[in-house]
Amino acid sequence: MNFALCSSSLDLSNLSFLGLKCSHDSCSDMLLTKSFVVQDSWDGSSKKKMAVCSHLMPGHLEGSFMGEKRFEEAPRKLGFVRTLLVDNYDSYTYNIYQELSVVNGVPPVVVKNDEWTWEQVCYYLYEEKAFDNIVISPGPGSPTCAADIGICLRLLLECRDIPILGVCLGYQALGYVHGAQIVHASEPVHGRMSEVEHNGCKLFNKIPSGPKSGFKVVRYHSLVIDAESLPEDLVPIAWTTSAGIHSFLESQSSDTWSYSLSEEVQMKKILMGIKHSTRPHYGLQFHPESIATCHGRQIFENFRELTQNYWQRLRSTFVNERNAIYAACMQAPGANQLFEVNRSRVLECNDDVLSFQETSRNQFLDSIDERNYFRMSRCVGVRHLKLKWRKFNKLAAQVGGAKNIFCKLFGDNNAENTFWLDSSSIEKDRARFSFMGGIGGSLWKQMTFRLSYQSNMALNDGGYISIEDSRGSSRSMYLEEGFFDFLNQELLSFQYDEKDFEGLPFDFYGGYIGYIGYNLKVECGMSSNYHKSTTPDACFFFADNFIVIDHRYDDVYILSVQEGSATNSQWLDDVERKLLHLEVPAERKVVHQTSQPASFSACDAGFVAEKSRAQYINDVHKCLEYIKDGESYELCLTTQMRKRVGDVDSLGLYLHLREKNPAPYAAWLNFSNENLRICCSSPERFLRLDRNGVLEAKPIKGTIARGSTLEEDEQLKLKLQYSEKDQAENLMIVDLLRNDLGRVCEPGSVNVPHLMDVESYATVHTMVSTIRGQKRPNLTAVDCVQAAFPGGSMTGAPKLRSMELLDSLESCSRGIYSGSIGFFSYNQTFDLNIVIRTIVMHEGEASIGAGGAIVALSNPEDEYDEMLLKTRAPAKAIVEFQ
Repeated sequence: MNFALCSSSLDLSNLSFLGLKCSHDSCSDMLLTKSFVVQDSWDGSSKKKMAVCSHLMPGHLEGSFMGEKRFEEAPRKLGFVRTLLVDNYDSYTYNIYQELSVVNGVPPVVVKNDEWTWEQVCYYLYEEKAFDNIVISPGPGSPTCAADIGICLRLLLECRDIPILGVCLGYQALGYVHGAQIVHASEPVHGRMSEVEHNGCKLFNKIPSGPKSGFKVVRYHSLVIDAESLPEDLVPIAWTTSAGIHSFLESQSSDTWSYSLSEEVQMKKILMGIKHSTRPHYGLQFHPESIATCHGRQIFENFRELTQNYWQRLRSTFVNERNAIYAACMQAPGANQLFEVNRSRVLECNDDVLSFQETSRNQFLDSIDERNYFRMSRCVGVRHLKLKWRKFNKLAAQVGGAKNIFCKLFGDNNAENTFWLDSSSIEKDRARFSFMGGIGGSLWKQMTFRLSYQSNMALNDGGYISIEDSRGSSRSMYLEEGFFDFLNQELLSFQYDEKDFEGLPFDFYGGYIGYIGYNLKVECGMSSNYHKSTTPDACFFFADNFIVIDHRYDDVYILSVQEGSATNSQWLDDVERKLLHLEVPAERKVVHQTSQPASFSACDAGFVAEKSRAQYINDVHKCLEYIKDGESYELCLTTQMRKRVGDVDSLGLYLHLREKNPAPYAAWLNFSNENLRICCSSPERFLRLDRNGVLEAKPIKGTIARGSTLEEDEQLKLKLQYSEKDQAENLMIVDLLRNDLGRVCEPGSVNVPHLMDVESYATVHTMVSTIRGQKRPNLTAVDCVQAAFPGGSMTGAPKLRSMELLDSLESCSRGIYSGSIGFFSYNQTFDLNIVIRTIVMHEGEASIGAGGAIVALSNPEDEYDEMLLKTRAPAKAIVEFQ
């Protein structure tokens, strides 16, 4: 097939492009038959399957031309570019949002692909002239399935006069709508890199091309455009070779890349980019927004330039007729707070631009200022808190350390209703502070929340909360808006004087300590839970009297929060006296094991697995099929191990676990009224918000056992570091967390200071990355958590579709496992872990959850072994302690 090129001296007449052959009908049938329905983002209603009109089928270009009103007189060059970003329910869309915000000078407006009717699209594009270009995001599934692509096909078909850039799924949609076939790639490629060659098209202006050029890109796709089906209207502008796929670390050194490819391999090209021959429409199969893609921002800058030059060339009143109020708002400082459409409202076509502006905010955090205002108005009353604290320099070691302090001050009566956020692994500054306490003063209370379910497990709005105070009185109520809304109201109701905590080096000054269960994902985007948790879906203490240990300096702090003008210092006096007279136990040398015997297995130690080895491996195969079909890039499959333990000394068990498997985000929680005790030795932070508004996530993806000798241990560490599969896992989750932080952070502030570092713990090496960003000032702590929960390392990407698939594969609720333990301080800071390596003891039974990320490179048997490895430390602790 002959290709028309933008500008190139390369002869493509004898090149073959890879792609599995299948008829158009068979591919469509295969991809249209789905066992699930994509869900609406935040309102809990189901997203309906959309019928594809005949004029939207590939190769059929009938339909109205929408651009007649936009060509009247030549405008000036655009000073900023306003983008409509169409989100195909992906988990990387907000990485594009962040890039466009920086490049365009104003954030884009983000809408889901089924959020606007065609009439609304036409109104904003052609009546209000609110957008200069359109970007179509990646996403799960295929453009051949209407529910996966929504309104994008019609945009590509009918908006001939508006610059459009499609990424991944958007790229495939551009091909499909004009007649190209979408087929399986010869192999799925997710979180891996290739060098790209291009033809000099303006989309690649200032970007090098070909081998050793440095143009290396990240790919996330299982489907491709069959190049042989490419119609004459579409021009190939970029490609890569099938053999040129490498891991991230390999890509950092050109010496590791193979360039001596045979002539036969060199001829096998895979399309990475196309453009329309007459329309300003472009598509890229790779992900320019990925953290590891080279020259990604330059591509977005080039698309901005293409857009500016396009409108400058054409005769139009588009700029001159721009609504002056709208333009002023868009160019004003803080304009990034105005965007993304509230899908719960209907945008009427006769709304003026100010109405559009008011309804254009983040589709999850839409109208956030107004929402928080109304939340404040619903609060029972504003509460003025006063913090009193005392510091004891270098005291911790003198009184036996954190363990002795907790056991002597809070360990009586089986440590009922106590908490301990325990930094039991502080090497290399992984963690610095521990927080502990029990039933406190007049503000202490326990909140227990359970979601409301129907018989088919679909979620009713809200759930039931019970609240018990320190005097033993309790009350229950139904929360129509759910737990996160209630928690946000609580935190917004507090007023305080920042001078109260001047000089404190930590961010928790009192507030809520507890856990958020995995099933609360239904308050963060999912529309239903397939399985009901046997434990409460959230449980928190309000801690008003507590102790903090600074492990870096060995200091001890005691703090008391009181309401109003209260001046009671009784608790501070009592605890000070106890601390200064603590009996120090005889010193005992603790030897941390560097590995666990390979022969130990939870299954052989009396634990009953939720799924057998054969069933788990079969589920891995199903995950691989979903990945092959483009439904997900990565699926974090999990299961549970259970064992009856009866009336075990649960605090003693936790102390044994922390000794054998110390961790920076460990925790002990005892909710006595629920007969629920949690022994957590998690090495993973989910999300933290500090007093300066900096958000930080530290996802773990990639785990390997420690070696029995120093030499073997170092070899295993290097094996993990250079594992192509583990690098792919980690890169995908880093991009997902960048997306989640990008939803709530200032444009341009999201960064990755540490990518794929290997950290070593008592039993395992893990691969950890760090993502940070500056929170937008109009958002609350709870807003940030809702934007990112559950942690992407426990779901996969794209998150919503992946969670839906995992719910259908897993046979029980994850419960507390995969959720988060930590604190919400009354001053809007928080720190939450990921609940892994954890023993949950509920009503006489101990359960341990474990799993791993399934990617295209996964081996099912190895995945089962990795899952067992992650149960080894907590399971062995139970067996040894009993």
